Amino acid sequence: MAPSLFKWLILLAHPLYITVTDINHNVKDKTLEISCKMFTNDFEAVLEKTAHVKVDLSDGKNKTVTDKLIADYVEKHLLLKVDGRPAVLQFVGSEKQEDGTWSYFQVNNVPTVKKIDVSNSLLYDNFNQEINIMHASVGGVKKSTRLDYPASAASFEF
Repeated sequence: MAPSLFKWLILLAHPLYITVTDINHNVKDKTLEISCKMFTNDFEAVLEKTAHVKVDLSDGKNKTVTDKLIADYVEKHLLLKVDGRPAVLQFVGSEKQEDGTWSYFQVNNVPTVKKIDVSNSLLYDNFNQEINIMHASVGGVKKSTRLDYPASAASFEF
């Protein structure tokens, strides 16, 4: 659902400031798999503001540098607690697709999930119209919520 929603939103006239974050519990690997999609031009603007360097997420030559900027930014603005314990996001990678950039993270050693608490302030640095849509899936149950700037806290119970 999230990818098709994002494609539909791309067709609308910008300025829409939307991120989509998917959190999926992989019971077999005992991990949380997290993916975040942001409009590339908005993400570049925020990264430039916070890192004080020119950022081009389409430039494959600087992928190591831009991946570090992406990881550092998301890890500061997307905080998770699983069953009351802080979760450490590990950066897996990123890719640009059409007008959006996906970033991927993983949290290891998560055998079960009853509750996920999220603090999500992605892109709030630049855009006070930001909307953060989040989906969480655990045990085949999917829950979703929407955070409108300045709201940044959400919880999912399973």
